[in-house]
Amino acid sequence: MAQNTFSIAIHGGAGTILKSQMTEQKEKIYREALREAILVGKEILERGGKAKDAVVAAVTMLENCELFNAGKGSVFTHNETHEMDASIMEGELLRAGAVAGVSRIKNPIKLAHAVMTQSQHVFLMGEGAEAFAATVGIERVSTEYFSTDFRRAQLIAIQNSEKTILDHSPTEETNKKRGTVGAVARDRYGNLAAATSTGGMTNKRFGRVGDTPIIGAGTYANNQCCAISATGWGEFFIRGVVAYDIAALMMYKNHTLKEATQIVIHQKLSMLSPIQGEYGDGGLIGIDYQGNIVMDFNTSGMYRAALREGGAIEIGLYQE
Repeated sequence: MAQNTFSIAIHGGAGTILKSQMTEQKEKIYREALREAILVGKEILERGGKAKDAVVAAVTMLENCELFNAGKGSVFTHNETHEMDASIMEGELLRAGAVAGVSRIKNPIKLAHAVMTQSQHVFLMGEGAEAFAATVGIERVSTEYFSTDFRRAQLIAIQNSEKTILDHSPTEETNKKRGTVGAVARDRYGNLAAATSTGGMTNKRFGRVGDTPIIGAGTYANNQCCAISATGWGEFFIRGVVAYDIAALMMYKNHTLKEATQIVIHQKLSMLSPIQGEYGDGGLIGIDYQGNIVMDFNTSGMYRAALREGGAIEIGLYQE
């Protein structure tokens, strides 16, 4: 790929996503939502904009869509609230910003970006993050903004149990959809960036935080190697330091992005000891310093889209 071209990829979560459980109309809606989000990022890159601005714009679009477990579509906690997490990292100076457990921020990714660009910190949480948001003009909304009938039905189905669901369905058959959204990009100047946002687990308790806001676990970017945004069972991605592990394999063992992703997603995650009999699953999107893209997962599907300058948009939902 020419050095002055751009690339961008996005995801809307990985897990049990089966064509047999998707109507034609529903599939069309998901595909259109992914298309709209990636086009917003593309327009910024096409105008010579920066990778970090493109990933924030794309993730903001996904947060504003009820289909995905982030922002507007966030799932309910056990206490019938919303606790959202997000992070961003840019590869040029290795700056990063993250927030966890916010409940009134319309677009958590914008707050994470503000932490990166307008504070001396990397990670803010809960009430402190909300207070910082007020000082930098980040839009806050009523908690009712995040309440949707579909997400409430998911909670009611398991609220009196110890179970959690990670995304879209309250049924045992389809409860393994890992609800996170993210974007990675390379701009025309060779800079990389990654951004990730999530509403977490349905019925989660005790202030649980997954990998999404943890730099190196769910999000990482370094111009020397790659930008990564992950989606999956967060506890495993934290234990495996997945996003940074891929970068380390590239920097220290000279693996390609594709090779490193294969090792981490299809080998190392499955080697971690299980939780309640289940092993780590999920996926990620990544982009390397040359603009090459991977969208890999060890589940039956992942909502995803990719675009290279001059090429057509690639959109996928299922395991090809």
